Amino acid sequence: MYMKKNIKKTNKKYLNIISKIENIRKKNNTNWMNILRIAFNYNPRKTAVVMSKIYKDDQKISELVKELI
Repeated sequence: MYMKKNIKKTNKKYLNIISKIENIRKKNNTNWMNILRIAFNYNPRKTAVVMSKIYKDDQKISELVKELI
């Protein structure tokens, strides 16, 4: 019985931390989009090149994650 309570308490702690991360990421994603808007307004061609590189690296990361799961 004690072990179940302890596990529930630990799970609640993890879920609380995950919620905090989620809230921070929401704000950070908004900041990213603002930077992206500024960059495309300033120099759309260079911004597109950088975004393409980010996209390719994100795809590589996704493939590695697939290997893990």
